[in-house]
Amino acid sequence: MARDERIFIIILIVNLIVSLVYLLAGILFIVPAHAAAEKEDGAEILYDNRRTYLLRFIVMVLCPVTGPLFFFMGHLFYLVVFWRDVDLADVIFSKERVRTHMKADEERERDIIPLEEAILVNEKKDLRMVMMNVIREDFQNCLASITLALDSEDSEASHYAAAVLSDELNKFRIYVQRLWKQIQEEDAGQTECEEMLLDYTDSILKQHIFSAHEQRKFVGILTAAAESLYSKEPARFRLEWYEEVCLRNLEAKDFDSCGKWCGRMAEQFPEELRAYTCRLKLYFARQDREAFFETLGLLKKSNVVIDSETLELIRIFS
Repeated sequence: MARDERIFIIILIVNLIVSLVYLLAGILFIVPAHAAAEKEDGAEILYDNRRTYLLRFIVMVLCPVTGPLFFFMGHLFYLVVFWRDVDLADVIFSKERVRTHMKADEERERDIIPLEEAILVNEKKDLRMVMMNVIREDFQNCLASITLALDSEDSEASHYAAAVLSDELNKFRIYVQRLWKQIQEEDAGQTECEEMLLDYTDSILKQHIFSAHEQRKFVGILTAAAESLYSKEPARFRLEWYEEVCLRNLEAKDFDSCGKWCGRMAEQFPEELRAYTCRLKLYFARQDREAFFETLGLLKKSNVVIDSETLELIRIFS
Protein backbone atom coordinates (compact mmCIF):
# COMPACT_ATOMS: atom_id res chain seq x y z
CA MET A 1 0.00 0.00 0.00
CA ALA A 2 1.36 3.39 -1.00
CA ARG A 3 2.34 5.98 1.57
CA ASP A 4 -0.32 8.47 0.37
CA GLU A 5 -3.04 5.85 0.66
CA ARG A 6 -2.02 5.03 4.22
CA ILE A 7 -2.08 8.72 5.18
CA PHE A 8 -5.52 9.08 3.59
CA ILE A 9 -6.90 6.07 5.49
CA ILE A 10 -5.39 7.33 8.76
CA ILE A 11 -7.02 10.74 8.19
CA LEU A 12 -10.40 9.06 7.59
CA ILE A 13 -10.07 6.97 10.75
CA VAL A 14 -9.04 9.97 12.87
CA ASN A 15 -11.86 12.03 11.37
CA LEU A 16 -14.36 9.27 12.16
CA ILE A 17 -13.11 8.98 15.75
CA VAL A 18 -13.32 12.76 16.25
CA SER A 19 -16.83 12.80 14.77
CA LEU A 20 -17.98 9.96 17.01
CA VAL A 21 -16.52 11.59 20.12
CA TYR A 22 -18.27 14.85 19.18
CA LEU A 23 -21.60 13.06 18.62
CA LEU A 24 -21.48 11.03 21.82
CA ALA A 25 -20.33 13.99 23.93
CA GLY A 26 -23.14 16.14 22.59
CA ILE A 27 -25.91 13.54 22.93
CA LEU A 28 -24.86 11.98 26.23
CA PHE A 29 -23.45 14.94 28.16
CA ILE A 30 -23.92 18.43 26.68
CA VAL A 31 -27.64 18.26 25.77
CA PRO A 32 -28.73 16.65 29.10
CA ALA A 33 -26.61 19.16 31.04
CA HIS A 34 -28.22 22.15 29.33
CA ALA A 35 -31.71 20.66 29.74
CA ALA A 36 -31.10 20.09 33.46
CA ALA A 37 -29.79 23.64 33.90
CA GLU A 38 -32.83 25.08 32.11
CA LYS A 39 -35.22 23.04 34.27
CA GLU A 40 -33.42 24.01 37.46
CA ASP A 41 -33.20 27.77 36.75
CA GLY A 42 -36.65 28.01 35.16
CA ALA A 43 -35.26 30.29 32.43
CA GLU A 44 -35.00 29.53 28.74
CA ILE A 45 -31.50 28.50 27.60
CA LEU A 46 -30.58 28.29 23.93
CA TYR A 47 -28.73 25.10 23.13
CA ASP A 48 -28.38 22.57 20.31
CA ASN A 49 -30.57 19.46 20.49
CA ARG A 50 -29.61 15.87 19.68
CA ARG A 51 -30.79 16.13 16.07
CA THR A 52 -28.35 19.01 15.50
CA TYR A 53 -25.43 16.95 16.77
CA LEU A 54 -26.49 14.04 14.53
CA LEU A 55 -26.65 16.26 11.44
CA ARG A 56 -23.24 17.72 12.24
CA PHE A 57 -21.85 14.21 12.69
CA ILE A 58 -23.07 13.26 9.20
CA VAL A 59 -21.49 16.39 7.70
CA MET A 60 -18.20 15.70 9.47
CA VAL A 61 -18.10 12.11 8.20
CA LEU A 62 -18.98 13.08 4.62
CA CYS A 63 -16.54 16.03 4.63
CA PRO A 64 -13.37 14.78 6.36
CA VAL A 65 -11.16 17.42 7.98
CA THR A 66 -13.07 20.36 6.44
CA GLY A 67 -16.29 19.45 8.31
CA PRO A 68 -14.75 19.33 11.80
CA LEU A 69 -12.64 22.42 11.04
CA PHE A 70 -15.72 24.34 9.91
CA PHE A 71 -17.66 23.60 13.11
CA PHE A 72 -14.57 24.20 15.28
CA MET A 73 -13.88 27.60 13.69
CA GLY A 74 -17.56 28.54 13.97
CA HIS A 75 -17.58 27.73 17.67
CA LEU A 76 -14.28 29.56 18.15
CA PHE A 77 -15.69 32.63 16.41
CA TYR A 78 -18.75 32.49 18.69
CA LEU A 79 -16.56 32.33 21.80
CA VAL A 80 -14.41 35.27 20.64
CA VAL A 81 -17.20 37.58 19.50
CA PHE A 82 -20.01 36.65 21.93
CA TRP A 83 -17.91 35.79 24.98
CA ARG A 84 -20.09 37.86 27.32
CA ASP A 85 -23.78 38.80 27.56
CA VAL A 86 -24.95 42.08 26.09
CA ASP A 87 -25.59 44.76 28.73
CA LEU A 88 -29.03 46.24 28.05
CA ALA A 89 -29.14 48.37 31.20
CA ASP A 90 -28.86 51.62 29.25
CA VAL A 91 -31.24 50.58 26.49
CA ILE A 92 -34.74 52.04 26.72
CA PHE A 93 -37.64 50.43 24.91
CA SER A 94 -40.38 52.99 24.45
CA LYS A 95 -43.92 51.65 24.83
CA GLU A 96 -45.46 54.67 23.13
CA ARG A 97 -47.46 53.78 20.06
CA VAL A 98 -46.26 55.30 16.82
CA ARG A 99 -48.93 56.18 14.31
CA THR A 100 -47.58 55.91 10.77
CA HIS A 101 -49.25 58.05 8.15
CA MET A 102 -48.87 56.54 4.69
CA LYS A 103 -49.66 58.33 1.48
CA ALA A 104 -52.93 57.21 -0.07
CA ASP A 105 -52.77 55.13 -3.22
CA GLU A 106 -55.24 57.30 -5.15
CA GLU A 107 -55.07 55.28 -8.36
CA ARG A 108 -55.89 52.04 -6.55
CA GLU A 109 -58.57 53.51 -4.28
CA ARG A 110 -60.29 55.20 -7.21
CA ASP A 111 -61.10 51.77 -8.64
CA ILE A 112 -62.27 50.16 -5.38
CA ILE A 113 -65.88 48.98 -5.22
CA PRO A 114 -67.64 47.01 -2.46
CA LEU A 115 -67.22 43.24 -2.66
CA GLU A 116 -70.99 42.73 -2.65
CA GLU A 117 -71.39 44.96 -5.73
CA ALA A 118 -68.60 43.16 -7.58
CA ILE A 119 -70.37 39.84 -6.99
CA LEU A 120 -73.74 41.20 -8.11
CA VAL A 121 -72.28 42.70 -11.28
CA ASN A 122 -70.40 39.44 -11.80
CA GLU A 123 -67.52 41.09 -13.64
CA LYS A 124 -64.58 38.73 -13.20
CA LYS A 125 -61.97 41.46 -13.50
CA ASP A 126 -63.60 43.66 -10.84
CA LEU A 127 -64.29 40.73 -8.53
CA ARG A 128 -60.72 39.42 -8.68
CA MET A 129 -59.30 42.90 -8.11
CA VAL A 130 -61.50 43.42 -5.05
CA MET A 131 -60.64 39.98 -3.69
CA MET A 132 -56.90 40.61 -3.99
CA ASN A 133 -57.25 44.04 -2.35
CA VAL A 134 -59.20 42.48 0.52
CA ILE A 135 -56.61 39.74 1.01
CA ARG A 136 -53.80 42.30 1.22
CA GLU A 137 -55.62 44.27 3.93
CA ASP A 138 -56.91 43.37 7.40
CA PHE A 139 -59.85 41.19 6.36
CA GLN A 140 -60.91 39.79 9.77
CA ASN A 141 -63.92 42.08 9.96
CA CYS A 142 -65.14 41.38 6.42
CA LEU A 143 -65.20 37.57 6.40
CA ALA A 144 -68.99 37.60 6.00
CA SER A 145 -68.59 39.50 2.72
CA ILE A 146 -65.89 37.11 1.56
CA THR A 147 -68.27 34.17 2.03
CA LEU A 148 -70.49 35.69 -0.68
CA ALA A 149 -67.70 35.11 -3.20
CA LEU A 150 -67.80 31.35 -2.57
CA ASP A 151 -70.85 31.08 -4.84
CA SER A 152 -69.32 33.18 -7.59
CA GLU A 153 -69.21 31.77 -11.12
CA ASP A 154 -65.57 32.82 -11.33
CA SER A 155 -63.62 29.81 -10.04
CA GLU A 156 -60.51 31.87 -9.33
CA ALA A 157 -62.38 34.33 -7.11
CA SER A 158 -64.16 31.53 -5.26
CA HIS A 159 -60.77 29.84 -4.77
CA TYR A 160 -59.38 33.05 -3.21
CA ALA A 161 -62.38 33.26 -0.89
CA ALA A 162 -62.18 29.60 0.14
CA ALA A 163 -58.45 29.83 0.86
CA VAL A 164 -58.83 32.97 2.99
CA LEU A 165 -61.81 31.63 4.94
CA SER A 166 -60.27 28.22 5.56
CA ASP A 167 -57.02 29.70 6.85
CA GLU A 168 -58.67 32.37 9.03
CA LEU A 169 -61.29 30.05 10.55
CA ASN A 170 -58.68 27.41 11.35
CA LYS A 171 -56.60 30.07 13.13
CA PHE A 172 -59.71 31.07 15.07
CA ARG A 173 -60.52 27.49 16.11
CA ILE A 174 -56.96 26.75 17.24
CA TYR A 175 -56.56 30.03 19.16
CA VAL A 176 -59.93 29.76 20.93
CA GLN A 177 -59.28 26.15 21.95
CA ARG A 178 -55.85 27.11 23.26
CA LEU A 179 -57.25 30.00 25.31
CA TRP A 180 -60.05 27.81 26.67
CA LYS A 181 -57.54 25.16 27.75
CA GLN A 182 -55.46 27.83 29.51
CA ILE A 183 -58.58 29.13 31.27
CA GLN A 184 -59.25 25.66 32.67
CA GLU A 185 -55.67 25.35 33.91
CA GLU A 186 -55.09 28.87 35.33
CA ASP A 187 -55.21 29.82 39.00
CA ALA A 188 -58.23 31.29 40.76
CA GLY A 189 -56.93 34.86 40.65
CA GLN A 190 -55.93 34.91 36.99
CA THR A 191 -58.28 36.49 34.44
CA GLU A 192 -56.00 37.34 31.48
CA CYS A 193 -57.10 34.43 29.29
CA GLU A 194 -60.79 35.12 29.83
CA GLU A 195 -60.32 38.76 28.86
CA MET A 196 -58.33 37.82 25.76
CA LEU A 197 -61.00 35.34 24.66
CA LEU A 198 -63.83 37.83 25.17
CA ASP A 199 -61.96 40.47 23.18
CA TYR A 200 -61.10 38.09 20.34
CA THR A 201 -64.08 35.85 19.66
CA ASP A 202 -66.91 38.33 19.17
CA SER A 203 -65.38 39.99 16.10
CA ILE A 204 -65.67 36.63 14.30
CA LEU A 205 -68.85 35.21 15.84
CA LYS A 206 -70.96 38.26 15.06
CA GLN A 207 -70.31 37.72 11.33
CA HIS A 208 -72.12 34.33 11.41
CA ILE A 209 -69.74 32.51 9.09
CA PHE A 210 -69.78 29.19 10.96
CA SER A 211 -72.40 26.50 10.65
CA ALA A 212 -75.24 26.66 13.18
CA HIS A 213 -73.78 23.79 15.23
CA GLU A 214 -70.27 25.25 15.34
CA GLN A 215 -71.61 28.73 16.06
CA ARG A 216 -73.47 27.39 19.12
CA LYS A 217 -70.32 25.58 20.22
CA PHE A 218 -68.20 28.74 20.20
CA VAL A 219 -70.99 30.79 21.79
CA GLY A 220 -70.95 28.19 24.58
CA ILE A 221 -67.18 28.65 25.01
CA LEU A 222 -67.62 32.43 25.01
CA THR A 223 -70.33 32.19 27.67
CA ALA A 224 -68.28 29.79 29.80
CA ALA A 225 -65.28 32.13 29.66
CA ALA A 226 -67.52 35.03 30.64
CA GLU A 227 -68.91 32.99 33.54
CA SER A 228 -65.37 32.18 34.67
CA LEU A 229 -64.37 35.86 34.65
CA TYR A 230 -67.60 36.93 36.39
CA SER A 231 -67.12 34.36 39.15
CA LYS A 232 -63.54 35.56 39.77
CA GLU A 233 -63.79 39.34 39.43
CA PRO A 234 -67.20 40.67 38.36
CA ALA A 235 -65.97 44.25 38.75
CA ARG A 236 -63.60 43.73 35.81
CA PHE A 237 -66.46 42.86 33.47
CA ARG A 238 -66.83 45.56 30.82
CA LEU A 239 -70.07 46.78 29.28
CA GLU A 240 -69.16 45.62 25.76
CA TRP A 241 -68.49 42.11 27.04
CA TYR A 242 -71.95 41.96 28.60
CA GLU A 243 -73.48 43.09 25.33
CA GLU A 244 -71.63 40.57 23.16
CA VAL A 245 -72.49 37.66 25.48
CA CYS A 246 -76.15 38.71 25.53
CA LEU A 247 -76.45 39.15 21.77
CA ARG A 248 -74.58 35.97 20.85
CA ASN A 249 -76.78 33.92 23.20
CA LEU A 250 -79.86 35.67 21.84
CA GLU A 251 -78.85 34.72 18.28
CA ALA A 252 -78.35 31.13 19.46
CA LYS A 253 -81.90 31.31 20.95
CA ASP A 254 -80.59 30.54 24.44
CA PHE A 255 -83.06 32.92 26.09
CA ASP A 256 -82.34 31.76 29.64
CA SER A 257 -78.61 32.49 29.38
CA CYS A 258 -79.29 35.78 27.61
CA GLY A 259 -81.73 36.82 30.33
CA LYS A 260 -79.21 36.00 33.06
CA TRP A 261 -76.53 38.17 31.46
CA CYS A 262 -78.99 40.97 30.73
CA GLY A 263 -79.86 41.02 34.43
CA ARG A 264 -76.20 41.14 35.42
CA MET A 265 -75.55 43.98 32.97
CA ALA A 266 -78.54 45.96 34.28
CA GLU A 267 -77.29 45.43 37.82
CA GLN A 268 -73.73 46.60 37.13
CA PHE A 269 -74.51 49.28 34.51
CA PRO A 270 -78.08 50.44 35.28
CA GLU A 271 -77.73 53.81 33.54
CA GLU A 272 -76.27 52.56 30.26
CA LEU A 273 -78.35 52.45 27.08
CA ARG A 274 -77.12 48.98 26.12
CA ALA A 275 -78.45 47.59 29.40
CA TYR A 276 -81.93 48.54 28.15
CA THR A 277 -81.58 47.68 24.46
CA CYS A 278 -80.32 44.15 25.16
CA ARG A 279 -83.34 43.47 27.38
CA LEU A 280 -85.68 44.93 24.76
CA LYS A 281 -84.22 42.65 22.08
CA LEU A 282 -84.55 39.65 24.40
CA TYR A 283 -88.19 40.37 25.30
CA PHE A 284 -89.07 41.04 21.67
CA ALA A 285 -87.51 37.75 20.53
CA ARG A 286 -89.19 35.90 23.39
CA GLN A 287 -92.48 37.69 22.63
CA ASP A 288 -92.79 38.80 26.23
CA ARG A 289 -95.05 41.80 25.60
CA GLU A 290 -95.46 42.83 29.22
CA ALA A 291 -91.72 42.86 30.03
CA PHE A 292 -90.96 44.62 26.72
CA PHE A 293 -93.26 47.58 27.38
CA GLU A 294 -92.27 47.74 31.05
CA THR A 295 -88.58 48.06 30.08
CA LEU A 296 -89.46 50.55 27.35
CA GLY A 297 -91.30 52.67 29.92
CA LEU A 298 -88.34 52.58 32.29
CA LEU A 299 -86.06 53.69 29.46
CA LYS A 300 -88.29 56.68 28.63
CA LYS A 301 -88.33 57.76 32.28
CA SER A 302 -84.57 57.39 32.75
CA ASN A 303 -81.87 59.98 32.09
CA VAL A 304 -80.05 57.72 29.63
CA VAL A 305 -78.93 59.38 26.40
CA ILE A 306 -80.84 57.65 23.58
CA ASP A 307 -79.42 57.13 20.09
CA SER A 308 -81.42 57.55 16.87
CA GLU A 309 -82.11 53.83 16.46
CA THR A 310 -83.56 53.45 19.95
CA LEU A 311 -85.50 56.71 19.56
CA GLU A 312 -87.12 55.33 16.41
CA LEU A 313 -88.01 52.16 18.34
CA ILE A 314 -89.70 54.24 21.04
CA ARG A 315 -91.68 56.16 18.43
CA ILE A 316 -92.89 52.94 16.79
CA PHE A 317 -94.11 51.29 20.01
CA SER A 318 -95.37 54.39 21.80
